[in-house]
Formats: sequence, C-alpha cells, structure tokens
Amino acid sequence: MDIKTSFATQGYTQARAAAAARPEAAQHSIGKVATSFAETLRAGEETAKSAMLGGADPHALVQALAQTELAVETAVTLRNKVVEAYQEILRMPV
Repeated sequence: MDIKTSFATQGYTQARAAAAARPEAAQHSIGKVATSFAETLRAGEETAKSAMLGGADPHALVQALAQTELAVETAVTLRNKVVEAYQEILRMPV
C-alpha cells in the first residue's frame, strides 16, 4: 500500500466518524478537525524548515508534504461542498 492510499484511508476514517457524530457534538467535531488541520500544516512547516537546515531526512520531508497535501485537498473539497450546498439553498423557491 502506498503512502497516499494510507493517508486517504486515514482521512476517510476520520471524516466518516465526524459525519456520523450527533448534532450536539458537531461543533466539537468541527473544532477538532480544524485543530487537526492546523496541526498538520504546522508539523509540515516544521519538518520542511528542519530539512532545509539539514536536520530531517528526506523521507520525513516527503511524508510531511504528503500529509499536508492531503489536508489541504480535504479542506478544499469540504469548502467546495459547503459552497455548493449554499448555492443550492439560494436556488430554492421562497
């Protein structure tokens, strides 16, 4: 199994758990997702900085970049779905 498939599977599992959450826990879940996204980006930046200074191996850099890429792609997809849903609501007759 390649690294992208592994990350995609992990992301799907987390997204599925968040989607199945109870409505009263939705705000908490969204907060956890946002915190996880920010932490993934921060960790990627730290690994990239460390690699530039010679402190991280290339494998760790590639792994951090792949995680960051997946996180950004997931955030963009989520944003697109929210915008699409909003536009659909605007098209509804009043």
